[in-house]
Amino acid sequence: MDNILEKTDEFVLNLFKEKLPNTFIYHNYNHTQRVVKSTKELIENSQINVKEEKVLLLSAWLHDTGYIVAKNGHELESAKIAEDFLKEQGEDEETIKEVKRCILATEMDVVPEDKLEKIIRDADSSHLAKDYFEETTEFLRQELKLHGIAYFSPNEWIQENIKLFTEKHKFYTDYATREWRPKKNDNLLSLLKKQRKKKKKLEKEDAKAKLKAKYKSENPDRSRQTIYRTTLRNHIKLSDIADTKANILLSVNAIIISLALANIIPKLDADSNKHLMIPTLVLVCFSVASIILSIMSTRPNVTTGEFTKEQIKKREVNILFFGNFHKMPFDQYNWAMNEILNDQDYMYEALTKDLYLLGVVLNRKYKILRWTYTIFMTGIIISVISFVIAFWSM
Repeated sequence: MDNILEKTDEFVLNLFKEKLPNTFIYHNYNHTQRVVKSTKELIENSQINVKEEKVLLLSAWLHDTGYIVAKNGHELESAKIAEDFLKEQGEDEETIKEVKRCILATEMDVVPEDKLEKIIRDADSSHLAKDYFEETTEFLRQELKLHGIAYFSPNEWIQENIKLFTEKHKFYTDYATREWRPKKNDNLLSLLKKQRKKKKKLEKEDAKAKLKAKYKSENPDRSRQTIYRTTLRNHIKLSDIADTKANILLSVNAIIISLALANIIPKLDADSNKHLMIPTLVLVCFSVASIILSIMSTRPNVTTGEFTKEQIKKREVNILFFGNFHKMPFDQYNWAMNEILNDQDYMYEALTKDLYLLGVVLNRKYKILRWTYTIFMTGIIISVISFVIAFWSM
């Protein structure tokens, strides 16, 4: 018997390797091995003779081979494959008939009639009562999705498994009922706990969504505030970028002038270096111009730092900018802020004015920066050309 079982194991392994698509991540050789192992456990704890043991183990090895042909009704295809293989191995007709009968009994809708059919059915569903149930059932969910048979969300799959445990599945053998059902009940309890946890999470998320919707309905100005906040953040970011660019240009040109003063200009008094005077002056002049413009782009404007009550009432001053109030006493500034906060239209007008004035400052910065880059680039080009002409005319 061992010889035929070894051959069957090898046959199934090679068959799955060569013909079973890798999308079968549940119904594969690993699942077959688990079913064989569970079948052996049931055989050891049942009154089974040697011939019946052989039939059961052959059935366990061959029961899912039909998946290489069809996803639906694979039991019938498995029975055909088993018949052809066992005939090639010289097995008798009675054994082949019994193996086919056991394989067909693994179909979910079939009610097993004798002990052999009950054993193979319990072995095929033994994963429901194992520690690895959670892992294997997830493989089955993904397999159904990969084959386009059914798509279950994690929550729907939990509900489907609970339905399987409570309505569709039962163990038929005495051993499985006695030894495996307690673990099956533990797995069912785990599913129920997950269902409750997910239900609570969904209820919490739903409550948050309702609260958020209510908050939005009660705070119609929220979107307005978001626009102001986002625009202000963008203005500040652009201002930082402009200052960084100006500092880079300032540093680069300062280095160029330092190198010119240290290495080139002291040598211009020699007759052999007279031809370098004009190119050097061009380079230095353009660098100085770039430095001046870089400083201008970052130089702050001096403001009065004061305002009058009349200006506040006529909405002529932007007190959200520090330059307009830094010299004012706190009580006057506090009064002006309260004037704005107590009038929503005035408050939004002040914010709009602040954004507009920031935009004006940004426009000035970027205009000067553009001129600075243009002058710097022009100076480099003219300087290089001047040096080339100077060396060429020697």
